Amino acid sequence: MSDVLRVLSHVPLGLLEPVRAEHPDVELVEIPEEGPLPAAAQGEIALTQAWGSPNMAEVMTRGVRWVHAYGTGVNDFPFDTLGDATFTCSRGASSVPISEWVMAVLLAAEKELPQRWISAPPQPPERWNIAFLGGLRGRTLAILGFGGIGQAVAQRALAFDMRVRALRRSGGASPVPGVEMVADVEALVADADHLVLALPLTEATHHLVDAPLLSHAKPGLHVVNVSRGGLIDQEGLREALDEGRVSLASLDCVEPEPLPAGHWLFEHPKVRLSAHISWSGPGALEELIAPFVENLGRFRRGEPLLGVVDRELGY
Repeated sequence: MSDVLRVLSHVPLGLLEPVRAEHPDVELVEIPEEGPLPAAAQGEIALTQAWGSPNMAEVMTRGVRWVHAYGTGVNDFPFDTLGDATFTCSRGASSVPISEWVMAVLLAAEKELPQRWISAPPQPPERWNIAFLGGLRGRTLAILGFGGIGQAVAQRALAFDMRVRALRRSGGASPVPGVEMVADVEALVADADHLVLALPLTEATHHLVDAPLLSHAKPGLHVVNVSRGGLIDQEGLREALDEGRVSLASLDCVEPEPLPAGHWLFEHPKVRLSAHISWSGPGALEELIAPFVENLGRFRRGEPLLGVVDRELGY
């Protein structure tokens, strides 16, 4: 192998201008996501999608020592292909747009939007100047998972004078002043008005939010999922929705994705569904590549990389 540092990339090179700008002497080699690799494709670094690729095993035979996932949730990544390579992801890169999305759906729930928009025909509203809307001030927000996204949500919710409680696997004091840390998931949901799921999907968290857990919630809970669909037992959620234990579910992530035609989530009157787009915002793609750019400099200097994935934990 030559002295030139090469990056084998499943990510289209058109998205990698920040890499070129910061590291112009690094060679970027675009490789197919499926099928055999070109014989000349060799490199120490692989840049791939959060779910990997069908040819990931072959990529790892081309001299790769470090793999970076262009994304945050790596629950579908083929970890068994990595061998001894270091594995990192763009953890926290989407925290701003996702936290803004969360605040949007919280406000929409409390202010009854879009139901309160009016149009005619068929007819104008019977009454003007009278409504009994909710608000965020004083409401209790429970955040399940308190990494970059959860902390960004908390910071914004506190600005709305919400009471914020959170739970994270590692425990310890809150890195965000004003947030109460809770050690038990049942206690977390017990008095919550809004529950935001911002934790990774692992074997331990699969279907964590199910009918038994939701039975501990006070009636009227609003469930928001901006992480992974598999965190929720959707049949358990339907039961809670139909019983009124959960008044609304705002779901940006579902299981499976995309949902098949005719799925009950499309039609349920208490479900607001979006197509896994909460990450989107101005500069979102550049934010996703920024951790790789930072780590590329660290890799070249022999420094510890950021966002290293714990393969045993799965995130």
